[in-house]
Amino acid sequence: MNNTSQASIPLTNCPPLEQAVVRLVQELNLDQLDNSARAGLSRLMRDQVALQVGTANMPWSRQVLAYAIAHRRPGRSRVAASDVTLAAADAAFVNASYGHGFEYDDTHGPSASHPGSCVIPAAFAIGEELGSTLGEVLCAIVVGYEVYTRIGVLAAPDLLKRGFHPHALLSSFGAAAVAAKLHKFDAETTLHALSIALSHTSGTTEYTSTGGSIKRVHAGIGTRNGIVSADMARAGITGPRSFLSGTKGFFRTFVQRDPGEGAEAAFELNRPFEIGTVWLKAYCACYCTHAYIDAIRPFAERREAIAAIQVGIHPAFNVVVGTANANAYEPKNIEHVQFSLPTQMAFALLGLGNGYRVHNDYLNDRVNMAPVLDVARSIQITEAPELEQRYPGKFVADVTVRFKDGSSEHVFVENPIGSLANPMSESTQDAKFLELTTEVLGDRRAHALLGALKAIDPRIKIADLTPQYTA
Repeated sequence: MNNTSQASIPLTNCPPLEQAVVRLVQELNLDQLDNSARAGLSRLMRDQVALQVGTANMPWSRQVLAYAIAHRRPGRSRVAASDVTLAAADAAFVNASYGHGFEYDDTHGPSASHPGSCVIPAAFAIGEELGSTLGEVLCAIVVGYEVYTRIGVLAAPDLLKRGFHPHALLSSFGAAAVAAKLHKFDAETTLHALSIALSHTSGTTEYTSTGGSIKRVHAGIGTRNGIVSADMARAGITGPRSFLSGTKGFFRTFVQRDPGEGAEAAFELNRPFEIGTVWLKAYCACYCTHAYIDAIRPFAERREAIAAIQVGIHPAFNVVVGTANANAYEPKNIEHVQFSLPTQMAFALLGLGNGYRVHNDYLNDRVNMAPVLDVARSIQITEAPELEQRYPGKFVADVTVRFKDGSSEHVFVENPIGSLANPMSESTQDAKFLELTTEVLGDRRAHALLGALKAIDPRIKIADLTPQYTA
């Protein structure tokens, strides 16, 4: 088994879907990217780095780092906003947990997931370990996004509807793909890296109902597991060759259906790159809430005249932020708050905002929740299956505001702020970056880091970039 060369050796005894995924990992290169994919790669990398820095001091982030240090394995991969270096899998575990840890990381609508907080930490950590160039790391990031999201699209919306956390499951595949690309695995070893990742997939959305900071760590768990899967494959351990399409593979067990006829076509290189379609978050809450926030914000000045608010919601999203969430109307912790549609709409109506600041204030007991909950109770949520049928893979909002004088207004938001059709401006992206990084790095270093990430030089070593946001 050749672990150091990506020579294209045809796979045998392997279904078409699995062959197609391996071929994508093997053959994708940066020259194939269109302008949309290149722009996506740039903005997503900046966003993820900022999130790792900005959330490093969250209570659960400190706990994750302490856990990793207690079980330290030596290595040269850096942990964001610190002077700690760890083995690649462990550094990626910490940084991915940071990047996903405050509901502010990028979102891929069709898969209802957050690929950036998996593939970028994995690529940076492995790249540091191997002495990779930034160009090699960037190529691995694209590979990770494409494998992660294309599997996710085929599995949507069933994963979310069944209570799985798609990001937790998909991260193991994304990180395994990143590792296979950077280690220059041959086709056979790549197959086993990805198939072993199947044995590491786990994670549900129960945290939306009963809490638990483990949700903050789902990205870290999946990312580390994907890297470990690749390490196992490099050691000669093998996985099932039909890990996606088999009778007991990923789709028939987790999704409870087959991936669909001709699913292998989803992994062809001539298809549009998913990385160019991934959204940035304008609000620090589950993306299922964002269109509703956009819909209700204009009514803030008239909130005293509002009698009731009626909301139609996609059934899968209702599981996460709506009436299927046991604490949607009575949030008791930060997880509940960030995954409660009524609470987020109430924040917006009361003019509190839905960003980084208000959620930090909540963490520090600086938000009076009594008026928030009063407003939240006026919001009635009803499942609307037609939204799933008409807008598959989209985070839309259907809202009717009823006023005390008997009048009403209907608002429909198809493209929330940050989505591909309604993107955040460059200045807004920069403001988010600086809000997240300045307090930790200082103004000068934060601006310098932003400039370095915008001026991508694929020739430098990734290890020359990462010190700019570590201690």
